[in-house]
Amino acid sequence: MKREVLNSKNVNFIGCWKIENDKLFTGLIDFFENNPQLQKRGVIGSGIDSEKKKTTDITIDPNSLKNKNFSIFNDYFEELFKCYKDYRKQWPFLIENIKSVDIPSFNLQKYIPGDHFSKLHTERNRSTQIHRVFAWMSYLNNIKEDNGNTCFPHFDLKVKPARGKTLIWPAEWTHAHLGEILKDETKYIITGWMCFPFS
Repeated sequence: MKREVLNSKNVNFIGCWKIENDKLFTGLIDFFENNPQLQKRGVIGSGIDSEKKKTTDITIDPNSLKNKNFSIFNDYFEELFKCYKDYRKQWPFLIENIKSVDIPSFNLQKYIPGDHFSKLHTERNRSTQIHRVFAWMSYLNNIKEDNGNTCFPHFDLKVKPARGKTLIWPAEWTHAHLGEILKDETKYIITGWMCFPFS
């Protein structure tokens, strides 16, 4: 795991790392493709709205990780938490004030040409999401052309998908973002939230 620096006009609190584990990311893509019965098209918090979001998703409950068929996600979370520990080192305030986080249900997503999450959105915009502290995402494959980027307009920042590139950012309106329309390639990501513990 190697920390990367994202160029931006301002400090943006968006952590970025490159996880070097091709086998892991290939395995996550294989899990997606081998489980069509788990896939759902275009789902967002308020239902299905292809004007705002057009993807195919597998939503995974953390309880599923006890099943050996889901063990690859445990391997992924080992890598993600290395990134999170490094993020805390960058911002020592977190070490004292956020003692622990939980990861609730998370998403494995596939974008085909024409897909997007083009509505500018935040990860905490209703009372049922108030427990979300951070959002996280890893790109599972490379995109050759300049499209399908993740954009943070408030920071004038575009992040190009690249296999293993992993982001952690505050789940707040300041970090509203969108996913550009994918033109002629396929993009896979894994994404979710780190939340205050429920107990």
